[in-house]
Amino acid sequence: MHSIKIEQLGVGYTKFPVVDNISLSLEPGALLVLIGTNGSGKSTILKTMAGLLAPISGSLEILGAPSGSLPKRVAYLPQHPVSTHTLPLRVRDVVAMGRFAHLGLFRRPSTNDRLIVDRSMQRTGIDPQANKPIRDLSGGQQQRTHLAQVLTRQAEILLLDEPTAGLDINGRKLVADLIASERARGVTVVMATHELQDAENANTVMLLAQRVVSIGPPDVALRDEYLRECFGFTQPH
Repeated sequence: MHSIKIEQLGVGYTKFPVVDNISLSLEPGALLVLIGTNGSGKSTILKTMAGLLAPISGSLEILGAPSGSLPKRVAYLPQHPVSTHTLPLRVRDVVAMGRFAHLGLFRRPSTNDRLIVDRSMQRTGIDPQANKPIRDLSGGQQQRTHLAQVLTRQAEILLLDEPTAGLDINGRKLVADLIASERARGVTVVMATHELQDAENANTVMLLAQRVVSIGPPDVALRDEYLRECFGFTQPH
């Protein structure tokens, strides 16, 4: 079964598509990278996959079901996670929120839930700050915290909107390693970015400019003529 199957999909707000006529299918363990400038449609596609926006046209199936219907199996990292700066929340509290979909309203976290939280913080390198208020962290540390929260979901689909934003070169490598390890266990990853190097290990790249400029393996989708069309420049050789 395809993990994600899209046919003639139109995404946007109200009845006006931001991007139209998207068709693709992804197998378990695949990486789809969405590349484009701000406003190109990357976030809109991810929000639709996450079930936060209804498709305007066409069909979208996530793990064989309508988008948004499998919250335990799909994890979404928005470009701007909800601000927790006004609350006295520790890093550990924010990361533990990722287990809510599994716990429901009334079940208390188990020893296993706490172990998952600890392991996720270790994987993103934020564990030394576990007991610090998140509002005291740098932007990069906050991003590592939100990445750890997504990992605690132990989902089969990861939807990541600009996951390397605010991270230095070590942080960018960390994200690449996390994605590789998740894919190795069969997780399908969809990542939005404006950095061409993030597409290096993708199965499929979709270049966007409020429409699909190109789609295919990196060496096909990122040809110079498509990059000129999308960004106004070509790749340095």
